[in-house]
Amino acid sequence: MTSTPFSEVWFRIRGHSGETFVTKTGLEFAYEVKDDAFFPSRTDYRISKTDFEKAYRLVPLEGPGVIASLVRGSAYVWAVLHDRRISAGRW
Repeated sequence: MTSTPFSEVWFRIRGHSGETFVTKTGLEFAYEVKDDAFFPSRTDYRISKTDFEKAYRLVPLEGPGVIASLVRGSAYVWAVLHDRRISAGRW
């Protein structure tokens, strides 16, 4: 568990919109953030900010399977939260 406020993490997520990220299985994707919604480039659905917050409470996570029943788009949520640009090396 980390002590970084989620608002700071969400700020980083918004700030890296449009950049390339990689899922645990090696698939590249980018994303766009509009208000409190996250839109990955490889799908046509939205992932809510709330889903990221739920998963964030549990970081670090071994992989997206750990949160598959908790959040939508677990592969994307896991990849973003565990990317060094977002975690800043804190988890």
